[in-house]
Amino acid sequence: MDTDELAERNAGFADGGSFANLRLMPSGSLTVIGCVDPRVDPSDVLGLKLGEAAVIRNVGGRVTPATLRTLGMLSKVVRARTGGPGPGDNHYAVLHHTDCGITDLAAFPELLADYFEVPAGDLDAKAVTDPVTAVRVDVEILKQKLRAGVFVSGLVYDVATGLIDVVVPPARVEA
Repeated sequence: MDTDELAERNAGFADGGSFANLRLMPSGSLTVIGCVDPRVDPSDVLGLKLGEAAVIRNVGGRVTPATLRTLGMLSKVVRARTGGPGPGDNHYAVLHHTDCGITDLAAFPELLADYFEVPAGDLDAKAVTDPVTAVRVDVEILKQKLRAGVFVSGLVYDVATGLIDVVVPPARVEA
């Protein structure tokens, strides 16, 4: 795919006008943390409309220190745009998936240790080869780091069936 094709596709998008009147802040209260895998676009997998949710994507859809820094930056944008921390019913959904390429990185512990900013000896706790356990690990990190009152959940998408499994139902973060 070259830039001419991208420009042509963009012209079709622009002609549709679905971007008109969208604001910087999502129309819903959802933030999805998902993987960069092209088979797992959260908008398609979860049926999200343009502007409905904020989406953060990285390798494995993992909650890393960099992800937490991004969430902190987004929080500052919300405060700047709304004058407050935002609605208490914000929902952060961690979306992992089967057949994830991060499992191939298990053979490179130094790389993963750097990615997670942990000693290589602590990598087993990250469960990089098990998406169900990994989503639970990441939801727990969010529960420890996010402000009280928001909701956190964990989902695993099956690339073979196209269905998600709610591994961790939405739960309110306690103080």
